[in-house]
Amino acid sequence: MTAVRVRKAVIPAAGLGTRFLPATKATPKEMLPIVDKPGIQYVVEEAVAAGITDILIITGRSKRTIEDHFDRSLELEASLEKAGRHEQAKEMRLLAEMADIHFVRQHQPRGLGHAVGMARKHVGDEPFVVMLPDDLMAEESTLLTDMLASYDRTGSSVVALKRFGAPEIGSYGVVLPEGPVRDDGLVRVVDMVEKPNPAEAPSDLAIMGRYLLTPGIFDCIARLTPGAGGELQLTDAMRKLLKSEAFYGLPFETGRYDTGNKLDWLRATVEIALRHPVLGEDFQQILDQITGRTAM
Repeated sequence: MTAVRVRKAVIPAAGLGTRFLPATKATPKEMLPIVDKPGIQYVVEEAVAAGITDILIITGRSKRTIEDHFDRSLELEASLEKAGRHEQAKEMRLLAEMADIHFVRQHQPRGLGHAVGMARKHVGDEPFVVMLPDDLMAEESTLLTDMLASYDRTGSSVVALKRFGAPEIGSYGVVLPEGPVRDDGLVRVVDMVEKPNPAEAPSDLAIMGRYLLTPGIFDCIARLTPGAGGELQLTDAMRKLLKSEAFYGLPFETGRYDTGNKLDWLRATVEIALRHPVLGEDFQQILDQITGRTAM
């Protein structure tokens, strides 16, 4: 039986961004720039590049600028046109037109499981992807398209996995695989746990911020009770789902930035700037000057 095509993405963006205070006191973390675009725009562009153009963003209080960013700004476009900056005006129009973007507000932070559950009416009875904006993928990454291809073959949920050692593994949801990685690049997931004690982690495979889920996840979320941190954890809902459906993981190695971490946000900024078609060469010279001084 042919799997239903995945058409929709959900991007939870309701967090408080406390790891980046004071910068995020009045500015959504997702709107912090990486070179010349806010972080969340890279995530939307990743979905669009994979063929997904129906996107629901879960926001919260003080996140209105995310909606404004993906909306038309007629005054700005007119000002750019009047100044002869036609390419920039076109870029602003295309930003608002690149996807069909919807918004719903999470009124209080009750966890990732609760945020994803709020997408039920929009998603309906379809498979969908969840993309966490803190996990930024390099432009050349094929992770999302590989996950879509995996779903086309299996018709089952699949999550992105990355290997970590102790103590990092205790910061993530961790899976118990049925066996080694198969020839198709997948592992069958038979159990998972949220933020385990590193000594008790079921494996070294941690769940990253890309999920492809069947609609059965919504009934599992509806039955959740508060878990780690007193929140409704998506990992706990997925654990319920894999008891009744086949569930897979797709390990990958490179191309991820954890932009919720200050050092990795800086790394992303530097590496993306170096690849920038206009700024890259000049920025490389600046880095050479800085590293030359520090080496003296």
